[in-house]
Amino acid sequence: MALLALRIGHHLGLPVPRDLRRRRSRRRSLVVASGAVKAAPRDGGDAAVVWFKHDLRVDDHPGLAAAAAAEPRRPVVPLYVFDRRILAGYSDTMLELLLFALEDLKMVLKSQESDLLIGLGNAEDVVLKFVNEVQAGLVYTEEEVEYRVRNVLASVESSLSNASFTWGNAPELVVWSASLYDYKNPRELLTSHNKFLKEKLPMITPLAAAPLPALNVEIETGSLPTLEELKGFLKESRTSEDNWVHLKSTSAKSILRKTLSQIKVKIGAASSDSDGGEDITAYYGTSGRKIQNSMFASESSIQVRGGTEITSDALAAYLKYLEGTGKANWQELHDKVRLTETRDGASFCILFGPALQLGVISRRRVYHEAIQYERDRNAGFISPFGYSTPTVTAAVDAICSMEWYWLLALKSQVCSEGNYPVKIWRWKGHLIQYTSVGHEGPSVLLVHGFGASLQHFRDNVGAIADQGCRVWAVTLLGFGKSEKPNINYSELLWSELLRDFIVDVVREPVHLVGNSIGGYICAITAGVWPSLARSLILLNTAGSVVPSYSFIPLSEEGQSSWFSRLQARLLLLFLRSRAGGILKEYYPTRTKRVDKSLMDEIIRAVSSNHTVYLAWI
Repeated sequence: MALLALRIGHHLGLPVPRDLRRRRSRRRSLVVASGAVKAAPRDGGDAAVVWFKHDLRVDDHPGLAAAAAAEPRRPVVPLYVFDRRILAGYSDTMLELLLFALEDLKMVLKSQESDLLIGLGNAEDVVLKFVNEVQAGLVYTEEEVEYRVRNVLASVESSLSNASFTWGNAPELVVWSASLYDYKNPRELLTSHNKFLKEKLPMITPLAAAPLPALNVEIETGSLPTLEELKGFLKESRTSEDNWVHLKSTSAKSILRKTLSQIKVKIGAASSDSDGGEDITAYYGTSGRKIQNSMFASESSIQVRGGTEITSDALAAYLKYLEGTGKANWQELHDKVRLTETRDGASFCILFGPALQLGVISRRRVYHEAIQYERDRNAGFISPFGYSTPTVTAAVDAICSMEWYWLLALKSQVCSEGNYPVKIWRWKGHLIQYTSVGHEGPSVLLVHGFGASLQHFRDNVGAIADQGCRVWAVTLLGFGKSEKPNINYSELLWSELLRDFIVDVVREPVHLVGNSIGGYICAITAGVWPSLARSLILLNTAGSVVPSYSFIPLSEEGQSSWFSRLQARLLLLFLRSRAGGILKEYYPTRTKRVDKSLMDEIIRAVSSNHTVYLAWI
């Protein structure tokens, strides 16, 4: 079975490009899919299966549009599979939002005389089952950058390749994406954000929802599980390697508060049982009012729920925040904006992050709506000096940042950029870069310091693995080529990232090795969750590691001031000009290790986004 590359260009009928890349030696894969569609050729069955994963929408869906455009009478079969590997890391809140989104998607498809087929189990088994039942010649699915989900795609591909089909050749797996930028080849993407922006690649207009043919096939569509049924299914799917999942249920802050209260340390803040994020909802009073057409699952929720229609309405309310409103549900969203705006622009990611992760609305649809609103406000004019409202600025900045780090992640998956394979893990919706080397022996996790990345250990990973270890190195959120969302960064946030990385990725206790502030974060992780650490090794560590003392701030951070933002920018200028000299002063015995490769990566990282530096000023 061939893996097709669907390059979706600006105009219907553009040919599939010849510059396809290899995923494996005998398969073809995509370059990129973007605007209007061209159907893929086929010589197998009649139907086309559209396998949804993180693209739970009909609007701006290149795969669905391509399937519908192929042949007027071809059956288009939408499918969603509850696969534990794809849902790994989802919190109970995310699972609930997923069910809201799927319920809406199913309703929208039914309104077009179609439906959403539901399967539970391993995707390779479920997809093969439905392909056989509908006699599909094509399977459309979105490109992925996460290592675990890419492995699921590979398993589906292998399952279809190795099966035999009575109606003809094996189905072709068509992979698409909905990129914001019209680029030619991910291999050729620049890794410098400044240079990338100077290229001024054209933006792609989102697609309108494609009309679908009626689903005239006799097949059991299945029903959506309840939240409790879904949680039970995922719990039953766990293996012995998942014994530490329960550790993720309580935040570091809650554990520390409980510990400090037991030794009668006055912390001056209420206890929190959140799942690791900022305890914003604790400050939201219960008014008891019923909001008609609410955009939230409950009064205390701070994430927009539902499908594309609700999310689009919420986006309109968000963008028009300064205009005020008489609508009760818009006013509710405006209240949430004030609640979650803990720093300039932070409210957007908190409110819309889950919807974007689930693909309820596409990144380029958000970008298009924000820019269109800006034009409407300014008689069609876009100022080169910035946008006219903070909500447009927040939405555009967040979308462009998400797109940039998705492109970096994609490039790292299609071409080798170092001595070791780069893998991507999604944590709380954000893309995290890591690597792993070795197949047996005890697990060692290397954690870099401030301003660095996993590249810091580029010559240590192999040497430690050669001693009989499985070695992991991770780039923390906000650093290197890991995503840099507009959030409040803290030691506890990073310690929870390490906890979840050990639980979800390594899946066994590790020897924690931390350099500089990485040592401090490792020390917190080992102290708060000791069952995850076999040992703790600190290299030139920063921060407080004295057991009887803690200066960890346990109160909520407030908004950052203009003065702190100015300080962050001045710090960046200083680091760019003095980074090499500073590193040589800190590591005087082997100054030759401060080489061009290390310096280029540090400068590239701090030039692309200064969010984390602002957060620490």
